[in-house]
This record gives sequence, C-alpha cells and structure tokens, in this order.
Amino acid sequence: MIFNSRHVSQRWVMALMGMLGVTMAYVMRACLGITLTQMVMPVQVQGRRSDPLTAVQHDYCPLPAGTTAQDRLHTSASNRTSVATVAAAAQGHVHGGRRRFDWDEETQGEVLSAFYYGYILTHLPGGALSQRFGGKHTMGIGILCTAIFTLMTPFVAHIGSRPLFILRFVEGLGEGMTFPALCTLLAQWAPPEEKGKFATLVFAGAQIGNILSNFLSGFIMRYIPGGWPNVFYFFGIVSIIWFILWCIFVYNDPNSHPFISDEERAYLKKSIGRLERKKDLTPTPWKSILTSGPVWALVIAGAGHDWGAFTIISDLPKYMSDVLHFSVTENGLLSSIPFLAQWVTSVAASVLADRLISKGSVNVTKVRKIYAIIGNLGPALGVMCASFVGCNKIIATLCFTLGMALMGFCYPSLRINSLDLSPNYSATLMGLVNGIGCLSGMATPYIVGILTPNRTVLEWRLVFWIMVIIMMSTSIIFAFFGSGEVQPWDDIKQYRLSENEKDNKDDESNVIHLKSVEDGKTSK
Repeated sequence: MIFNSRHVSQRWVMALMGMLGVTMAYVMRACLGITLTQMVMPVQVQGRRSDPLTAVQHDYCPLPAGTTAQDRLHTSASNRTSVATVAAAAQGHVHGGRRRFDWDEETQGEVLSAFYYGYILTHLPGGALSQRFGGKHTMGIGILCTAIFTLMTPFVAHIGSRPLFILRFVEGLGEGMTFPALCTLLAQWAPPEEKGKFATLVFAGAQIGNILSNFLSGFIMRYIPGGWPNVFYFFGIVSIIWFILWCIFVYNDPNSHPFISDEERAYLKKSIGRLERKKDLTPTPWKSILTSGPVWALVIAGAGHDWGAFTIISDLPKYMSDVLHFSVTENGLLSSIPFLAQWVTSVAASVLADRLISKGSVNVTKVRKIYAIIGNLGPALGVMCASFVGCNKIIATLCFTLGMALMGFCYPSLRINSLDLSPNYSATLMGLVNGIGCLSGMATPYIVGILTPNRTVLEWRLVFWIMVIIMMSTSIIFAFFGSGEVQPWDDIKQYRLSENEKDNKDDESNVIHLKSVEDGKTSK
C-alpha cells in the first residue's frame, strides 16, 4: 500500500484524512439545508403578489417568466392563494416519488437547529476523551455514529418532524467530538512553522463539505431516481468508508506510527518538542482557563464567526430557493460557489500567514487579529450587499461569494488560535470555543424561521443586519483582547512552580524589608 511507504510524509497523510473527516462531518450536517427545499411543501402566503408587473423589487421577487403553477411550487411559495394554487399544492405533496411534508417555517427552523443542541453537549467531553485516549478513535467513532444516523434520516422523517428533531439531536452528539479530537491530533503532528498550512488544510474540509453537500445534493435530487432520500444514503455510506480508511492509516502520534520514517519522526520531535502534548498532564486548569482574557476573546469572536457561518450554511439554500427562485439544480450549484471561494482564500491566506510569521515580518498575535477582523467583517458586509441588490440573481450570488471568500481568513486565525494559546489543552479550548459557538447554530435557524414567515427580501435583510452587528462587535473584542502567544498555564506544573518561586521571592523581600526596619529602630 502506498501509505505504508516510508517515503510518504505521514503527517500529511494524517492532515489529508483529517480534512476528509471534516468534509464528511460537514456534508452530513449541511445537506439537510438544501434537501429541505424538496422535502417540505411550499408555504402558501396570503396576499403575496405573483404578477411580475406588480412585484416590488425589494419586497417579493418576481417569478421567472413562463413559470407554471407546478414550477412555482418547486421554486418557492410566491403565489397568491387561489383555486389554481390549491390544486397545484395537492400535486406538490409528492416530489420525485416521495411525499412532501407539511412543515411551516418555524418547524423547519427547529429541525435545522436540533443538530446543534446535541453538538454543544459533547465538545468538552470530547476534549477530555481525546486528551486522555488520543484523537484517532474519539473522532472516528463520532463520525461513524453520525453516518449511521444520517442513513436513518429518510425513515425517521416520514414518521414526523419531532422524531426527526430527536434524530438530528443525537446526530449532533456524535459529531460534537470532531474538532476537539482534531486539535489533539494537530498538537501531535503539526510543526510550528507548518501550523497554518497544516491546520488550514484540515479545517478546509468544512468548506469542501459545504460545497459537496450543496452541489451533490442538488445533482442527486435532480437526476437520480428516488428523490431526496438518496442524499442521506449516499453521504452516510461514503462516511462509513472514510471511517474504515481512518482506522487503517491514522495514528495518535508519531511515536506509535509503524510506517513513519525515522527522519520524519526525528523532525517532528525536534520541531514540536516542548509543544507536544504531555502524557502526564495534571487535571485541566479550569480556573486559569476560565479567567483568561485571550481565551474569552477567542470564545466571543468564535461565537460571532459561527453566527455568520451557521446562518449561511443552514439558510443560504433557502434564501436562493424562496427569495431568488433558483431551481433545485441551480440552487445546488450556486450555493456551493461561495464555499469554493472560501476554500481557495483560506488556503492562500494560510500560506501567507506562515510566510509572514516565519520571516518575522509580523508576529503571531497581529496575524491572528488582522485575519480575524477580515474574516468576520467580509462576510457580514457581503450578505448585506446581497440583500440590497434585491432580486438581481447574478449580483446577489457575487456578493455572497465575495463575502464568503473573505471568511476564509478565519481559518488561519480563529480556527487555530486554540493551538496558539495552549497546545497541551487545545482540545479543551476547542471544545469550549466550539461548544459556546454552537449556541449560534441553535439560534440562527430558529430565528430565521421566525423572522422570515413571508420569505421576502426585507425580512431577510433584518436577518443579515443582525449578522453584521454580531460579527462586527465580536471582532472588535478580539482585536483588543486576543492573543497568539502560548499562555503560562499551558504547562501548569511549571506555571505553579514559577508562581511559588515568585511568592517565595516576595516573602524573602518582605523579611529583608522588616529586618531593615527593625535594625533602623534599634540603631535609633
């Protein structure tokens, strides 16, 4: 086998498999967003104008010329309720030979957010498990569980929205261990001078997953007999195949890897050295972590980033379907373009960041802060511009694409800042940051469902304004209080020893001072 060859860099094998694992995690998480457009009956809105001559540019987008009543049901709910549309609705209960569900916007929002209710609960346990047992099996079992529940999705969806909510909740429990486990592996395998490229390659699986979930889902629903259930079957089976390969080719650390060359093992030991995760770690220094300003700056900035990311991931296909009236095939293709741009930017930005840091042009802290600001403000302004161009499909897609491209700057900054602050406890930090960030994933689909009952551009503009305010304010906090330096409590034993030495010196100084005072009194 080629991966057994000692001429193959095993750290990059791990990075490639990690990237594919993140890809599998994201396709299974995100595919429901676009699949819902074909799973659910369009909601009929009373009094909505469907005549292109009377449609208001920034209110209701006109349907494409020549659209039939049946086509309208497949693209959006933009028809005025009438006898004709009621008849079409009856036909619309079936799509691709499958029954469509009568779920309103609020119900859809609850189903989309259910994943994150489970996802938030296993971040900290996942970090603790990966620090104790290593990241390989912690991540692998998490993805395997998610794959099994993904395969079950069509069956459970036909039972009802509440059982589907529960299934997605349990699915989130499995996937919540992914990023903490990856941080443990990165601390073992990523040399400092390659950290940006290494981590960005791994986390780029998020963008690739979003690209594939949108593009392949649209293609599968359009061209493969059987309709939307095939989306879940396909991604579930591919993820199980990934799990088998992961178990064969990936190991917890260089010392336990049977195929790694002596040269690569020596290089990693020399380059990582003091940054390598210690096997005899003391209990996690929760007090130091929870009172650390840089940690909370990262938590807040990460939550702001996640608010924007989850809004786009969960609801961009709905916006393109319900507001701009893209067909399912167009939706799958055009919803994936912004994430493709984000992937390209994240790779280019990580290469530039590593070069700037290695040359000493800019220190780590400045790179992380500048990149975080660009990565948060860019997408916020992009989606706002998209809402102001109204129903112009081309310019709206361009705005989304440019905004998401700039979000790529967050990957060589916010996504790897946990490794900067504490290589030894990076899994715990990632669990804390991602766990709190999941509150955004829980909130955004539900809020979008409440704020967009009529699916108008004006309603969506309010959603985007909220996104802008949150992402801008959290970026400012990170700019003031964030850091890219290893925190003193990362090596808690050495930290406590230093603190004790400092206290002893202070005590000695006090004794000397008191003695001098007493000597002065005696001489008098």
